[in-house]
Amino acid sequence: MNTGFLLILLVLYTLMMFAFQRTEPKKRRLVGLSLLVIFLFVRDWVLSRDIWPEANVAFAIALFLNLFFWLFIGRYNPVHTSDEIQVLGLDD
Repeated sequence: MNTGFLLILLVLYTLMMFAFQRTEPKKRRLVGLSLLVIFLFVRDWVLSRDIWPEANVAFAIALFLNLFFWLFIGRYNPVHTSDEIQVLGLDD
């Protein structure tokens, strides 16, 4: 097993899952479609290099890391919608 490819795929999968997890609910479909396109490019790259065992392990570790993040941080700090964000100006 090549650890270099494993680390690259782990970072890619973790960032993609984290981006989807922390996206505003109204924009989640658009981000999901964009990430699907990126995932398909990564999948083609994995299949062309024949490193699917590393990809499977990286996906499992990334899934665990994102679940761990959601369990301890994301569940208590949900993503807010842009309507709930209040910007304070000089008069506030």
